[in-house]
Amino acid sequence: MYTEMQTVWDQLTGQGGPFEVVEAEVGGNLLKTYATAPPSLRELWLSSLAFADRDYLVFQDERKTYAEAHADVAAIANWLLQQGIKPGDRIAIAMRNYPEWLLIYWACMTQGIAIVGMNAWWVEEEMAYGLEDSTPKILFCDQERLDRFNNIRDNFTDIHVVTVRCASANDTDIAYETVTATPGVLPDQTVAPDDDACIFYTSGTTGRPKGAQLTHRGCVSNIMNIAFFGNLGTLTTALVDKVAPPNPEDAVPISGLITTPLFHVTANNCLAQAATASGGKLALMYRWDAEDALKIIEAEKITNLTGVPVMSRELISHPDFEKYDTSSLLSVGGGGAQLQPDLVAKIDKAVATARPSTGYGMTETCGIISSISGDFFVDKPDSCGRAVPTLDAKCFDAEGNEVAQGEVGEMWVKGAPVIKGYLNRPDATAESITDGWLHTGDVARIDKEGFIFVVDRVKDMVLRGGENIYCAEVESVVFHIDGVAECTVFGVEDDRLGEEVGLAVVLAPGSNLDAEAIRTQCAARMAKFKIPRYIWLMTESLPRNASGKFLKRELRESLKISNAA
Repeated sequence: MYTEMQTVWDQLTGQGGPFEVVEAEVGGNLLKTYATAPPSLRELWLSSLAFADRDYLVFQDERKTYAEAHADVAAIANWLLQQGIKPGDRIAIAMRNYPEWLLIYWACMTQGIAIVGMNAWWVEEEMAYGLEDSTPKILFCDQERLDRFNNIRDNFTDIHVVTVRCASANDTDIAYETVTATPGVLPDQTVAPDDDACIFYTSGTTGRPKGAQLTHRGCVSNIMNIAFFGNLGTLTTALVDKVAPPNPEDAVPISGLITTPLFHVTANNCLAQAATASGGKLALMYRWDAEDALKIIEAEKITNLTGVPVMSRELISHPDFEKYDTSSLLSVGGGGAQLQPDLVAKIDKAVATARPSTGYGMTETCGIISSISGDFFVDKPDSCGRAVPTLDAKCFDAEGNEVAQGEVGEMWVKGAPVIKGYLNRPDATAESITDGWLHTGDVARIDKEGFIFVVDRVKDMVLRGGENIYCAEVESVVFHIDGVAECTVFGVEDDRLGEEVGLAVVLAPGSNLDAEAIRTQCAARMAKFKIPRYIWLMTESLPRNASGKFLKRELRESLKISNAA
């Protein structure tokens, strides 16, 4: 099937193909891009009016069609212009995944106004940092974020506040309903490909978060990359099975469940934007809950579920999973963290109609770097797929030399999806991007078919007595053990060896596993030096950041060796 995949790949990306790849000069570098790519997200939004009568946004008992969304977006855009907001200015959004988040976003995208996606989990000090760094003219926020902002408001007297779903607000604040009551058609505006679309802040697990400048070119490229892989999978399957490819007009529109925050590329760029481009429906959750997700999947006939891997795991392992109709699901997967190999097979078995899928990506690439699904994922469950057509991907050693095929090195990528840089951080930009090549910070290898295998983070790798131990490898083995619900691996300082392997694990209800049983099962699948020396059996879920990634640094700092088994 890999030969058939390459045949389809070449047809799609070759001259005259629907995803023809060309090179464009951007910032002095020649980068891969699509010949047919629209110049900005404005054009993408305008094209969605063709789906006027379809449902677009669903939140609890609220429902909004594309036509209604377009009316709101036009009103917001007109109001912003009335306030003197110009192309290139910034607007901040600090709220939960309410429908208003996306409507404000699209209004700004149509006018060349950059969105600052404020991390909704930020406390006052972090919020102040983000506002100082990005200098937005207007802050849209819900009640929780407004309450925090009020504690620092005196430092930001120049920022106008628009309240969304707020029961209490200052007299000087403006209600969102006032904004959407502004009449008018969507104002004309020219938005250039390399204008900032949004500022998304990196996770900030060490030091201050950096504001990544995502461009319209990068976001459009990401949307087309996602569409490319959808076409690649469908056409390759038809070629392998020797059947006619399905008629695109018969395709079921995407119905996606947004489970992760919209201030991250997983939810915003990879699901919301891609679904909008194809006239899909987006269901929003107040907060993640596996049973609530099952209810929404059944009620809204959800086709695509994408979150962090632990969400897929919690969904299919929920005790009431079989009670709900999940037959509408076509794709179940994860992003933002590696989908463990055992979970690939479990998804494939648990949901008869869906195939497992994942995408590997970064904020700094406006979304996905690679994608894998279906039979390819089942065949290579520890891979994250081939690099997208608009990215070159290579692995380099510590001296910046490209390593041989199949060898491990830090992966660098270059192409249209790579960010312009980090806001106000030329030093960080220069450190992370060399002649257009983004240093991902991920240790990976690339096989002969071009499939990427992410082994670990450069900085998270455990160095034990001169041996590199890749945390992801150990985690994959532990996740294969029956009775393990969650786990994460990290380095623990050791006077003799430099570091030892530490494991924090949460057991499934009813499991009687102990530390020695875990080590015994690990010993059957990995070298002795990789087996965790320190094991903490946790009674509560492991701490995660806003994107759902486990907070290894927090665990290292809070867990005592004396409490390890």
